[in-house]
Amino acid sequence: MDLKQFVTIVPDWPKPGIKFKDITTLMDNGEAYRYATDQIVEYAKEKEIDLVVGPEARGFIIGCPVAYSMGVGFAPVRKEGKLPRETVKVSYGLEYGKDVLTIHRDAIRPGQRVLITDDLLATGGTIEATIKLVEELGGVVAGIAFLIELSYLNGRDKLKDYDIMTLMEF
Repeated sequence: MDLKQFVTIVPDWPKPGIKFKDITTLMDNGEAYRYATDQIVEYAKEKEIDLVVGPEARGFIIGCPVAYSMGVGFAPVRKEGKLPRETVKVSYGLEYGKDVLTIHRDAIRPGQRVLITDDLLATGGTIEATIKLVEELGGVVAGIAFLIELSYLNGRDKLKDYDIMTLMEF
């Protein structure tokens, strides 16, 4: 299935010059959403994962159905102050400033094989920070799966030591 036909390109959003890749039109098509999820599940099965981790919020949209389908857990990565129990955190750079991501301290057991999911690989900063959280807790990043990769932003370069699967490239 050609999933690109289900992605809507929104010009000049959120600012002029950006061609935003809107996945909501993929998600509202049950057949396409299931197909995309199933492709990631097959990848995850090959990696023999124990847990899925995804950064808010679109990492939840991709990771939760994968975790459900595989019968494994899902651990959310959220911005600072959003998780109610003890967390570990990592700061990472944004285009204009810094942000902080957190995960519950008990979300990952040492040695667990983790699949990280998100909708889009752009510059790689969010996923690089997510990897740091997983590894700080002793998890093994078995693979990283995205719906879309914006290859012209070279985010894969930051993640070169990890196995990456993308369903579409722009």
